[in-house]
Amino acid sequence: MKIEQARAAYSTQIKSYHEQISLLTEKKQKLDEQIKKDPNGQALWGEEAATLELTINKLDEKNSQYKNYMEKLMEQHTAIANMEVAKQQGEAMADGMEDIGKIMEVARRIMKGDIVPPSDERKLMEFDDELYQAAKNIGRMRKRLEEQKEHKSLWEDEEPKDVEDPMEVADNSEAFATGPEIVSVEETMASVEAPTE
Repeated sequence: MKIEQARAAYSTQIKSYHEQISLLTEKKQKLDEQIKKDPNGQALWGEEAATLELTINKLDEKNSQYKNYMEKLMEQHTAIANMEVAKQQGEAMADGMEDIGKIMEVARRIMKGDIVPPSDERKLMEFDDELYQAAKNIGRMRKRLEEQKEHKSLWEDEEPKDVEDPMEVADNSEAFATGPEIVSVEETMASVEAPTE
């Protein structure tokens, strides 16, 4: 099961269990007040109160299983997203270093007096205007002495890279383990047996 699917399924379970626990807790509190007010209250409603208590405990136990699994699932999701971000940052740094190498090559070519595409000159100028000016000045002096060579752009063959959304990568990863069995609130409540005296 994908993490996104597991998160959706267990979030729904946690919500429905939480709502039912709240309803039953409120009902038990009212019943406890009735028991305290009436001298025969324990005899009249004691068994119902005990059954409510057991049901609440059973629902809470199951809900805790879902919450624990969901916490581990979220840790996995965060770890995968962080790994993807780190990978993308590493790739961006490598691309940046590659671009610096290309910029230095453009500067070298200009210094030799060679002709480079205007787009490459612009990249050099944007990177370091002083280096660009120095390369142009040196290139002008050398142009007179040597034959000029024309170069193609160093960035010509590059295609834009698709960058995946780290959260999407994490959402579409497989969950680390199968979670607790999904059991409806009604099934869990039906599994509670009334206390025997």
